[in-house]
Amino acid sequence: MKTALVDIEGIKKYYDVRQGILARERAPIKAVDGVSLRINTGETLGLVGESGCGKSTLARLIMRLDVPTEGSILFDGEDIFKLSGKGLKAYRKKVQIIFQDPYASLNPRRTAGSTIAEPLLINGINDPKERAVEVARIMDVVGLTMEQKDRYPHEFSGGQRQRIGIARAIILKPQLIVADEPVSSLDVSIQAQILNLLKDLQKEFNLTYIFISHDLSVVRHVSNRIAVMHFGKIVELADNQELYGHPLHPYTIELLSSVPAPDPGRKTRRLRQEGEFTGTGNVSGKCPFYLRCPVKLEICDTDEPELKDHGGGHFAACHREGDGQPSIN
Repeated sequence: MKTALVDIEGIKKYYDVRQGILARERAPIKAVDGVSLRINTGETLGLVGESGCGKSTLARLIMRLDVPTEGSILFDGEDIFKLSGKGLKAYRKKVQIIFQDPYASLNPRRTAGSTIAEPLLINGINDPKERAVEVARIMDVVGLTMEQKDRYPHEFSGGQRQRIGIARAIILKPQLIVADEPVSSLDVSIQAQILNLLKDLQKEFNLTYIFISHDLSVVRHVSNRIAVMHFGKIVELADNQELYGHPLHPYTIELLSSVPAPDPGRKTRRLRQEGEFTGTGNVSGKCPFYLRCPVKLEICDTDEPELKDHGGGHFAACHREGDGQPSIN
């Protein structure tokens, strides 16, 4: 049995928002609504879904940048929301993030070398020579040269800036990296280079990744398992090949059918959604995809489906099972 590095149990994050200026009651926004996940050591878990589904909120909870309304997250068996002081500082070293926008995530007044060295300084490595040696090593690992260490962010290309961000994230030798759409702002020609770099770093440093993206083709390239989020919930979870070959949830099928096919002449089955996106799908008591689902059943309007194992670790939250389950040809 694989060792779980992160064990998420029933995590929820609700935000209270007033419905009107004079309203006293608040209608909570369920950004994350009862997510349970196990992330194994050394794997890449892809987290996909449309904007607003809760991917980044879940990442913030894992990073301990926010506190949950309910639930727990265990890292190596320890509840991260009970950490404080030295324990919390030690956790910060073990979990790092690669940001989406390499232009906004770097301080324009800091050189590449000082940006990469900053985590070392914060964690008590005060010897300049020791920091310089470590910075040189990491820059070489991510494909940068020491001649570039005194340059400022505006002197680098987008791909080079992301390499600086990656170097900053791995210099403390973390166990878990949260990659929040790390290639979405890069040119397509550069995306492959960064993705290959991340895969090489994973092998070299035994890293575990949570790879967040809305680009299903990118997620397919890097992930071992994939979790599909919709309205704050995991609606499908499966191995990479299983999810792309035999998707079970209608929402997943719709997401996959939206990916441009390499062969324009190839016929791909597509489920035509009903209704419109209203932003109110996480109402309890019914399937959150009910209003948009083209293959809904009567039970979908009264009972919310549970995330069930359909065999081989393929989980789906849908009342349709077996022969009644739609699939992509």
